[in-house]
Amino acid sequence: MITDRNMLDLELNQLLEILPPAVAEALRGREDLDTLLEVVLDLGRPPEARFSSGDVELDQAEVVREDLDEVIQRVGEFGDDNRAGIERTLHRISAIRNRRGQVVGVTCRVGRAVFGTIKIIEDLAFSGKNILLLGRPGVGKTTMLREIARVLSVEAGKRVVIVDTSNEIAGDGDVPHAAIGRSRRMQVTTPSRQHAVMIEAVENHMPEVIIIDEMGTEEEAAAARSIAERGVQLVATAHGNTLDNLIMNPTLSDLVGGIQTVTLGDQEARHRGTQKTVLERKSPPTFDVVVEIQSWERLAVHEDVTHAVDQWLRGFPIASEIRWLDENGEVHRDQETPRRSETTTAPWSADGIRRGKSSPSRQHGNGVAEAETRSETGGANAPEKDLRVFLFGVGRDKLEAAVAEAGIPVEVVNELRRADAVLTTKTHYRRGSHLVKSAESAGTPVYVLRKNTMPQVQDFLHTLTREGRGFGNGSQPSEEEFKATLERALQEAEEAAQRVLGGESSIKLTPQRSYVRRLQHILGQRYSLSSISHGRDPERCVMFYKP
Repeated sequence: MITDRNMLDLELNQLLEILPPAVAEALRGREDLDTLLEVVLDLGRPPEARFSSGDVELDQAEVVREDLDEVIQRVGEFGDDNRAGIERTLHRISAIRNRRGQVVGVTCRVGRAVFGTIKIIEDLAFSGKNILLLGRPGVGKTTMLREIARVLSVEAGKRVVIVDTSNEIAGDGDVPHAAIGRSRRMQVTTPSRQHAVMIEAVENHMPEVIIIDEMGTEEEAAAARSIAERGVQLVATAHGNTLDNLIMNPTLSDLVGGIQTVTLGDQEARHRGTQKTVLERKSPPTFDVVVEIQSWERLAVHEDVTHAVDQWLRGFPIASEIRWLDENGEVHRDQETPRRSETTTAPWSADGIRRGKSSPSRQHGNGVAEAETRSETGGANAPEKDLRVFLFGVGRDKLEAAVAEAGIPVEVVNELRRADAVLTTKTHYRRGSHLVKSAESAGTPVYVLRKNTMPQVQDFLHTLTREGRGFGNGSQPSEEEFKATLERALQEAEEAAQRVLGGESSIKLTPQRSYVRRLQHILGQRYSLSSISHGRDPERCVMFYKP
């Protein structure tokens, strides 16, 4: 990679000049200044510098409010996202505020224009395909985006427009940084208007390529689809590390086609070898190519997103192309070892419903059916979890931490039809997502938290324990008791179906566990009746009615 040394030194000095004198002096005396990533100034704490090799304390004296005030006065105006910059540079200054709006911390991120970073995906950039870059923070997504803008505008001679929400791609000030070449830059007054500026860019400025950083809302995903349908090449970054993360992100899944629940007929389900309710891609992906940036020199490329998403949803392994740069700057390619999708589909079964004989699955004492998956790592003797939970708007790390602390056997799954319960928040539940509606119509219990907090997640686990969902031997009925309960429940459902067909408008069944309710729903479908689940566990029940 080739860098303009004079430009880097000049811009780095501009960053040092806004820092407190003692901090700037400590940094100038270091030999590894070229690897500086961030400078952190927090009120009442010693200043820190973050290098690629690790964090370093710069001064024993604590940061005082006067130090922060000096920094704020020397930079540009802070926007609604609490970000500012230094004019004609790529540095980003981010503020942390207290409840009164006063700045109590500052993060000064070093911005560098690194030329040659897109050599590894140069063929994709010139192909005209829509490209989505994924990767963890600090891995180089924005740097690569900036270089793509320069190459396409200068070397390819295309009309490129950058939608620059935080002035991170083209720098602060009215004149954009030279690193974007001939690209034009549209600034965004507030992050909430990014989607509107995206549409404005297409309607007003006739771009051939649009560059967007940090897509994260449904409105932006919809705007991206509208732009792609008009024939404009899109190059963007989004939150997430892998394609798998993006598919299961309810906000951004539309970027790769979106997900919908589809009910198959018996013949089609038998042909596919799956259960009747499956997840399928809703529409063509907005982006043709997804690039997972793993490091500065290594990335994974999914060149056919349509095929990759379809494979993933059907539970088949997917494999990306791995690309990396050697010491001489040469690009090498290899095929990744296929990684298994977590959406392994349950096998088709309809004839054995009455006797509970969906043979490739087994009923636990708590009434939860699990597809018997024999993975390469677990084998037939792998330990089974008592409950599988699908998360929607709830942090996975919070649930896993609470599970580890409580010692309760719960597994987080990324596939709705593998879940025995759905855990969501009140905000997400009120949106009426198709995922929540699908879960309720299938009889899967939906637990709603007031907020996505650790205490709320712990209360959820305690609720499960009190309801006896397979936790503790004393709460589990015997196999004979379960078979008897299942037989009675299906007999009741069959009699209710006959009564509705005979003229009654609707009938509520006795409350049952999620697995039994699911079988009752399937039985209702066989009689061409509509069914929904009512109430909350443990009083949740199925109601049949005429469609």
